[in-house]
Amino acid sequence: MFIFDTLSLVFVALILLGSLPNLIYSTGYLPHIERKGYYQLHYFAFIASMLGVVVSANALVFLFFWEIMSLSSWKLILTEVEGKSTIKAARFYFLMTHFGFIFLLLFFLIVSDGNLQLGFNAMHLVASKFAYPGLLFFFLLLGLLSKAGAVPLHVWLPYAHPAAPSPASALMSGVMLKVALYGMLRFLFDILYPWPLEWGTTILIIGSLTSLIGILYAMGEHDIKALLANSSIENIGIILIAFAMGMIFDTLKLPYLSTFSFMAALFHIFNHMGFKSLLFMGAGSVLHQTHTKNIEKFGGLISSMPLTAFVFLFAAMSITALPPTNGFLSEWMIFQSMLDSSHIANDMALKISIPFAVFALAMTSGLAIATFVKAFGITFLGLHRSTNAKHATEVNFLMKAGMVLSALYIASLMLFAPFYLHFFDDVFVSLGRSSIYAKLFPDGILQIHSLGVHGGIVSPLILFGSLVLITGLMLLAYKVFDVKERFYHTWACGYRTAPHTQYTSTGFSGIMRRFFSWLYKPQEHIVKETLAGHETKFSDASYTVHVKPLFEVSLYENTKRVTNIISYWVYRLGHFEQTRYPAMIFNLLLFVLFSYRIFTDDVSLQMIILESAMMIISIKILIIGEKK
Repeated sequence: MFIFDTLSLVFVALILLGSLPNLIYSTGYLPHIERKGYYQLHYFAFIASMLGVVVSANALVFLFFWEIMSLSSWKLILTEVEGKSTIKAARFYFLMTHFGFIFLLLFFLIVSDGNLQLGFNAMHLVASKFAYPGLLFFFLLLGLLSKAGAVPLHVWLPYAHPAAPSPASALMSGVMLKVALYGMLRFLFDILYPWPLEWGTTILIIGSLTSLIGILYAMGEHDIKALLANSSIENIGIILIAFAMGMIFDTLKLPYLSTFSFMAALFHIFNHMGFKSLLFMGAGSVLHQTHTKNIEKFGGLISSMPLTAFVFLFAAMSITALPPTNGFLSEWMIFQSMLDSSHIANDMALKISIPFAVFALAMTSGLAIATFVKAFGITFLGLHRSTNAKHATEVNFLMKAGMVLSALYIASLMLFAPFYLHFFDDVFVSLGRSSIYAKLFPDGILQIHSLGVHGGIVSPLILFGSLVLITGLMLLAYKVFDVKERFYHTWACGYRTAPHTQYTSTGFSGIMRRFFSWLYKPQEHIVKETLAGHETKFSDASYTVHVKPLFEVSLYENTKRVTNIISYWVYRLGHFEQTRYPAMIFNLLLFVLFSYRIFTDDVSLQMIILESAMMIISIKILIIGEKK
């Protein structure tokens, strides 16, 4: 029923490391939640269900805890119903998570031959005999990546995460998304191994698009929690890129490079859990004190919320991969894994997809810096943009303690990276891979080596020590030479500085929004207020931009429209076409039976053509009939 191997234990550690600071923070946040009992019940059920998922030993137990995880997180979104938007977000999340559940169930029914109590290792034999392994891979991707938030199954994140209480948002983004990635590791290694090259290439393309689209949407957001949710999509894409490179290297019989890439993916999973949880806690503290998620209403909070500002900056530095942070180390490993592929890309698909992934990751890294410069600068620096921001104060002790503990965890990932990497190396040794720890640290733990032919070397401890030394020398020089300080008003080209003359979130991302207008689909609204209702040259103009996600407009709304048309057509058949409706049911049964034979028996091409022709004739005679 349960399994406690190295892979399960490393994800148990991930969940506990993410939940402990969150629990402390949540205790401090609890007085501001009206339905405390409701929240606590589903909060602890959520944590317990995630632990249950990663220690499940068969499909039945896995699906049970997976469903509890989905339902408890759905109920957490509904903790604070602030209007129709919260209900819409919860409904959207409920539909998307059960969409994925259907495909996971189909996957398990096939690989277990209907026996859901079969162990994962025993499923490998059934899966190896299945005639269409690509279909299994497709089901697995839809089932798990819909929960992880990969493009195009990502659209629920910017709705669900902002609607949930901040501690729940931190758990959902920091921890729950990684539970889906655990499923990728577990089932690809235990059930579907070995995999063809096309599978790794597919995940590489999905990861590249996910990282790039996620950060582009994050940059265009002015809701701070939606910004962080889109940033989670970006980081899921980065993890998938590393994961895909591991699969590609494994297929090409390069075991050391494969393990190196998988370790980079696992390292970034732990990194993202830390800094994204802390960012959501910091955003929750700001929201709690200002009563708004709109970045345009913040500003100047560094003076009234210094601890929150510091930990948010620390997490922002990590998520933007600035050296020597932990985010820099994992992204350095991912870049090295892709650059190490320059001499082995003999397949045309690899020659296109790997350079595209390098471009996407490089552009993502640059845009991430711009996004979090906006998020931190407009939130904490400058002048107060609203009365609530002006009167904001620091949060209570427990909320601060939770954020500080999370910051210490992030720092440990940087300072003790060799020990974490040793832990990750043990995971892949348990999965049948060769150990590469000695190759990563041939000269001791001060330097991390890449495994490529022309691989690089990085030393987080030396970088950190150099940073501390240079900063200390600058402070010493400041004191020794008694540098004079002068405070004066900010020069604003002759104009008086005021909150409305500062950079706004909308203005900061304006260039990128115009350049990628085909993706953002911005809806611009300009409202002018004139004096006493008369047109004069003196007027106040209010300019707002609402970004409508491309996938939501093009894919989901069109799918909903087509579904409504079909359902209305079926409704009319069922109520007003008493003959054609049973005929349609009969043809649907034929289709299911023919499809089942194709997937279970050896059916020739001639038989498929013959049965398809029979279907078409039956539909023509029984359903379409004669034209009137």
